[in-house]
Amino acid sequence: MSTSSTIELAAADLNDQGGVFCPSPKAHMPLWSSHPKVYLDVARTGEARCPYCGTVYRLKAGEVVAHGH
Repeated sequence: MSTSSTIELAAADLNDQGGVFCPSPKAHMPLWSSHPKVYLDVARTGEARCPYCGTVYRLKAGEVVAHGH
């Protein structure tokens, strides 16, 4: 299955490590067609593509990820 959609994220949508999990509620993926949960590091480059469904998770323009280390 390939959704090939793009989900724009705010920095606040990312978890403490700067990523998201796919499938995500933001992707509106029905439970019956979902795939195994995979972590995607969005903060590193500003976007990440799910290897299972092809959904791209991208930071919205102007969003800045704060690194509180």
